[in-house]
Amino acid sequence: MTTTMRRAPALPSPRGPISEAVLSVLRGNRTGPPDVGGSPPYGEDLQLALYCCYELHYRGFGEVDTEREWDPALLTIRAGLERVFLGALREDVPPGSDVEGELDALLVEHVDAPGVSRYLSRDGEPWQLREYVAHRSLYHLKEADPQTFVIPRLDGPCKAALVTVQHDEYGAGDPERAHARLFADMMTELGLSEAYGAYLDSAPAETLAEVNFMSLCGLHRGLRAMLIGQFATVELTSSPGSDRMVKAMRRLGCGPAAIRFYAEHVEADAVHEQLLRREVIAPLLTAEPALAPDIVFGIRSSVFLAARSEERLLRHWNRGESSLRDGVEAGRP
Repeated sequence: MTTTMRRAPALPSPRGPISEAVLSVLRGNRTGPPDVGGSPPYGEDLQLALYCCYELHYRGFGEVDTEREWDPALLTIRAGLERVFLGALREDVPPGSDVEGELDALLVEHVDAPGVSRYLSRDGEPWQLREYVAHRSLYHLKEADPQTFVIPRLDGPCKAALVTVQHDEYGAGDPERAHARLFADMMTELGLSEAYGAYLDSAPAETLAEVNFMSLCGLHRGLRAMLIGQFATVELTSSPGSDRMVKAMRRLGCGPAAIRFYAEHVEADAVHEQLLRREVIAPLLTAEPALAPDIVFGIRSSVFLAARSEERLLRHWNRGESSLRDGVEAGRP
């Protein structure tokens, strides 16, 4: 398949006064900062507003002037949203400093633990698989980009090792093998739109929060170790889940272009796991041992936010309902 440049998405519809205010500024209107103090930190309005602020540092939006990326009004709003979001995580996620113990725990899989990949591999229906892919597109079509923000914030061996991991994420020099490209090919094979941001209006707050946490940590130098924890969580837990997704797709009769994305991750992330643990985290902690609590917080916050997303999907699917906000684009009957 020929690689093409992806167009910036259209602005989404607002979900409350905060996202309405952000979208108004993005359209060039001047408005005072909204009151974010009383907004639910994991709610639809705040998470969409924060996602829109962060998207300016990725592809932007088609009808938004590129100058808005550093608009002082938007940066002020974003700072308020970040305080609420990060403050809630600090209340909900217990602290810790045992990085090795935390990483070891990630490698332990409980046979009877619930999970979307387990559900899809055993009982999932094609429409549920399509929904899951639509959810994941909010991250996987920009895969590796949030973590790349942290590269200039590191130094020495850990920086070099992270660049090695990212080189693989971006296809090791072959744009057709970039993980975001493989995911887009999978979407096409499954009858979904591969357009960047196509499912933003459909994605609930739980989905947005996972991506927002990556962006939050990647865009703040002081949170760089949290992003390393987040990235380690993904890489250490990815291979078994990807293997189950391959089995789910084969059971459902998906074609090779759909299967390729997760098949690639079974092997690649097993290698990345060792690189991150031994060549990124170990030298980082040797140089800056005070960062251990931030790495643990990044791990635990990622697990916490992922569990919220999985709970939403399984709760809706077990009732025979769509887990998307509209349930239409991903083919729910």
